[in-house]
Amino acid sequence: MAVKLRLRREGTTKRPFYRVVAADSRSPRDGRFIEIIGQYRPLENPSGIEIDNERAVYWLRNGAQPTEAVQNLLRISGAWEEFKPGDAPKRDRSAQNEQPKLSKKARAKAAEAAEAAASAEPEEATEGGE
Repeated sequence: MAVKLRLRREGTTKRPFYRVVAADSRSPRDGRFIEIIGQYRPLENPSGIEIDNERAVYWLRNGAQPTEAVQNLLRISGAWEEFKPGDAPKRDRSAQNEQPKLSKKARAKAAEAAEAAASAEPEEATEGGE
């Protein structure tokens, strides 16, 4: 089940407020949800933001994907800084150590440059030694 952190609209016509919820990505916007983790009241001045940072970080560390609006709210509340996107489940480190894939032309140019550099180094070494 893919979990998203998103806004659920509440309130009356022209008087909205939102709840920040953890919900299955397949459920409708105002439909079923797993847990309420906060509220956002955009009509207050300044906007009211109440988020349970502990629960938000818990869901983020377990792979929940926030929408852009929720990600901005998490930054304001400080939960995003606690989470640090690097804290997400670790990917395979061997993929990070691989060199970027190059086209055939780029690989050929890189090979030519390496050969030219290798052939130029011994000549410089012999000239400096004499």
